Amino acid sequence: MVYILGGWQSDFAANWQRQGMDIADAFTECVEAGLDATCLDAAEVETGHVGNFTAELFAGQGLLGGFFGLVDPAFNGMPSARHEAACASGSVAILAATAEIEAGRYDLACVVGIEQMRNVPGKIAAQHLGSAAWAGHEFGDADFVWPRVFSDLAEEYDRRHGLNPAHLRRIAEINFANAKRNPNAQTRGYHFSDESFTEDDDANPVVEGRMRKMDCGQVTDGSAVVFLASPARAAAYAAKRGIPLESLARITGWGHRSAPIGYARKVADSAGEDFVFPQVHRAVMDARARAQIGEVSQLDAIETHDCFTSSEYMEIDHLGITPPGKSWQAIEDGTIEMGGALPVNPSGGLIGLGHPVGATGVRMLLDGFKQVTDSAGDYQVDGARRIQTLNIGGSTTTTVSFIVERADLETAG
Repeated sequence: MVYILGGWQSDFAANWQRQGMDIADAFTECVEAGLDATCLDAAEVETGHVGNFTAELFAGQGLLGGFFGLVDPAFNGMPSARHEAACASGSVAILAATAEIEAGRYDLACVVGIEQMRNVPGKIAAQHLGSAAWAGHEFGDADFVWPRVFSDLAEEYDRRHGLNPAHLRRIAEINFANAKRNPNAQTRGYHFSDESFTEDDDANPVVEGRMRKMDCGQVTDGSAVVFLASPARAAAYAAKRGIPLESLARITGWGHRSAPIGYARKVADSAGEDFVFPQVHRAVMDARARAQIGEVSQLDAIETHDCFTSSEYMEIDHLGITPPGKSWQAIEDGTIEMGGALPVNPSGGLIGLGHPVGATGVRMLLDGFKQVTDSAGDYQVDGARRIQTLNIGGSTTTTVSFIVERADLETAG
């Protein structure tokens, strides 16, 4: 059992280069703010992990674990490591930290997710991000690799089940609306016209294939940090703060699956199966099995990986919110909206909140913590006590899912 003591998230609307910050400055800001938010001292942290995808390409910087030593002298000598799994880098960093805690090596871990992406022109950023595809083997004819990949996914759903583009537009509309409530959202100040969520080529231009501007997640500078603790360390922390241990959040389940890197191979392998990406569904169900959750109705909200509207459309049925191929049902009946039976991306998700690639998995876990501890502010889901995250890397080459619960959920019945 691993507890979440809290954390911090940067403002995803920031442009670090324009603010005179580099990635090391942003890292220092994140960890210092996280320590302050949790009332922890640097000397108490025993191990550090960093989730990051492409700092070498965007910032010319590797070996990010060494940044801990820039934050505070107490971190000098602390073991640290950087983890990469494309868009799932942050979640893989969390997995590494939880494994160390569960093995009894350490009792308190700091996990940072960070990515700088707005310091280069958009087309170069797209090329850097495209390195998570199978280089030299797929999508070489695409100007923007990931919009093309997830356009192909929309085409695959259309072939297998039929797909109404209006359902994709509605996913975008919901996530942008949720982001309006989030003070850290990149798009909180964006303004839209009546045509923004239509197939109007001026208000919502095509990016690649079936993916239009509003279907796409954001290019974002951002960081997030969480502090994870063993039960004994969490109990000591709660006692020191004068709060009940039961008021804290904990990770009760995790799922982690991988698939071959090529998109076409994944789709060919799933021909005739219920799910386009079976390993995504398996990661979801692994997390629930470890948390002893039998039904999706036992969840109160979900933070999922809407890098594009078609990825969220896929995830709706892979999460079991609807039967396979029936994701449209949860869109039409309002299930996934705030106030619906199972809100999806109350934070605004990658489309509304933003997507600093290496930070997204950590940010999702932090939002799970906020929801179950009633600290999500204007985007709080009423009565939330159990949240699932779903974070994918590449064309679902890596998938990680966590269950986050308030510690008193079991005793509350």
